[in-house]
Amino acid sequence: MALDPLSELDRITRSERARLVRIARSEGLGPEDALDCVHDALTKFLHLAMTDALPADPATYPGFMVTTVRNAARNGRRLHRNAKVHESIEKEEPEAAGPIPEALVAEAEEHVRLRGCVDRLCDTQKAVVTLRMLEEHDGEDVADALGISRGHVDVLLHRAKRALRACMTESA
Repeated sequence: MALDPLSELDRITRSERARLVRIARSEGLGPEDALDCVHDALTKFLHLAMTDALPADPATYPGFMVTTVRNAARNGRRLHRNAKVHESIEKEEPEAAGPIPEALVAEAEEHVRLRGCVDRLCDTQKAVVTLRMLEEHDGEDVADALGISRGHVDVLLHRAKRALRACMTESA
């Protein structure tokens, strides 16, 4: 039975996210770099899942993710250390506390879920959502681009928002 890549990614993300962030942080990365490191590992996992390159046994996936995050964190730390050699030695003010890594991971998860919900929309609704909400074109421009009336754009956008709300509620 073939794996659903998004379901597997969702499962791994929910069960391992805090652990993966802690591993990246324990390797010396700051909060944002740790989140980037975990994001890269999840992206690599999704790519491998979609190309059927993952091992057949799902029990090995958490270990795979831990190894991927740890290696990426070490490589990132090395790159960061090498970049510091070329920086000025001037003392800078300490950085303000950034967003909590877990909150950033949760936000990324929400984005992945929303993207999955947008992909479920019909092509016309998907085009309206993309042009109107993501690319922030006005209604007239969207209507002209799609060859439909402005009123139809509004109706499609309303229906798409309702479908997205329902999808996000059911997948929460």
